[in-house]
Amino acid sequence: MKSLILLTTALLANSVLFAQSRTTQVTIDGTVTGVTSGYVYLQKFEDKIFHSIDSVKVQNGKFRFKSSIPVPELYGLTVDSKKAPLFLFLENTNAVKVILDTASYYKNSTVSGSTGQDLFEKYKKTSDVKIDEFIKENPSSIVSAYVLYRNYAYRLTPEQIGQNINLLDKSLHATPYVKTLRQLIATLDKVSIGKQATDFTASDPQGKAVKLSDHFGKYLLIDFWAAWCGPCRKENPNLVNAYQKFKDKGFDVYGVSLDKNKESWLKAIDKDGLVWTQVSDLKYWHSEPAALYGVRAIPANFLLDPEGKIIGKNLKGEELHKKLEELLGDKPATVTKSSK
Repeated sequence: MKSLILLTTALLANSVLFAQSRTTQVTIDGTVTGVTSGYVYLQKFEDKIFHSIDSVKVQNGKFRFKSSIPVPELYGLTVDSKKAPLFLFLENTNAVKVILDTASYYKNSTVSGSTGQDLFEKYKKTSDVKIDEFIKENPSSIVSAYVLYRNYAYRLTPEQIGQNINLLDKSLHATPYVKTLRQLIATLDKVSIGKQATDFTASDPQGKAVKLSDHFGKYLLIDFWAAWCGPCRKENPNLVNAYQKFKDKGFDVYGVSLDKNKESWLKAIDKDGLVWTQVSDLKYWHSEPAALYGVRAIPANFLLDPEGKIIGKNLKGEELHKKLEELLGDKPATVTKSSK
């Protein structure tokens, strides 16, 4: 855990250094549809989470930010700091105009004066874009670095991530996105197939410390999930079926939640019938076990052999059943003798 703390500290330090070196005066003039008062919050995106850094009053449906902020970078605008904002990419510009539609930020809001925003909107409309081609066409844009970091890092091998970083203009190599990706490469290499699983300890719902390696001895699936994750909840019935089918043949599950609300976590465990070991540090995307395994999107999982070696990754749906059938299909179920 000491190395993880040092890694997090280094990332924060890099973010600060980058911010200090590229601060620019930016003006954002906006109109809020359907709102005549209240506040608009300017948020900065850091490690998959938006944090409010400034706010201004809405007056007669209009607002203006005039702030010295680091660019190029991804920001957000919202009238509710607890909800997801409108993404706003700011590059070398000092005058941006926004029409913020609170009914649907993404369907009706408009942004002008930002080349980065224009590129991001173009990217969203291209469903079959290949990341290497996108970067080659836009090597100097912060959008390329962000898209690689946010939308592709969890799909690519460490080698592919490195190859795409090399396609980016060197001016982007100091961004937090690229620095995080470089650190991710090292992490993913440590948890690649064939490597021994990285051990860790986390707390179960009762607050008891549970060590991963204490569950070695069976084929073990480390399942990263969260109560708030729709795809995770959709996959849970399949995981329950696999557990019930193979648990007596030498299969077990070790659930790791990225929740931040304990009550929601416990309700999801009960509702979805997750009867195996569950742990969480309730740190959301700052989950320490998730960081150790380079988890950038959920659901995610790692299948270990009885000695704790990684033999599979992100096995879902029928693919998980086929893999377990291959490993355990011919093994007889363990019969527990009752005592008289």
